[in-house]
Amino acid sequence: MGGEVYQAQVLRNFFDTITGPDRNLTRIFMCVVSLAKLRMEPPETMARLMDQLRKSQQHRELSVDVLDYMCSCASEIDLVSVQTAFGVKEVREIAESFDGISIDSF
Repeated sequence: MGGEVYQAQVLRNFFDTITGPDRNLTRIFMCVVSLAKLRMEPPETMARLMDQLRKSQQHRELSVDVLDYMCSCASEIDLVSVQTAFGVKEVREIAESFDGISIDSF
């Protein structure tokens, strides 16, 4: 699970970068390459991604193929790992914290 949490964190950084005010293509490049290496993608996939990233830098807009790859990676990761990476708590955990509150405390 540790590897999936790290992959989810890389994905989070990617999506934070593309949706944030500083859409740095170098940072996007690093996220895509890091995720591909973490997933141990075959050399053909790495070459295709690198080619798309170079084209993205030339055209100054993100390739749909790169976005598609990152979204498909996100859909394959275990939901618990993604929740951990994004800092999301399960409803059960939050509900347990309310067990100690009584009406008298209001």
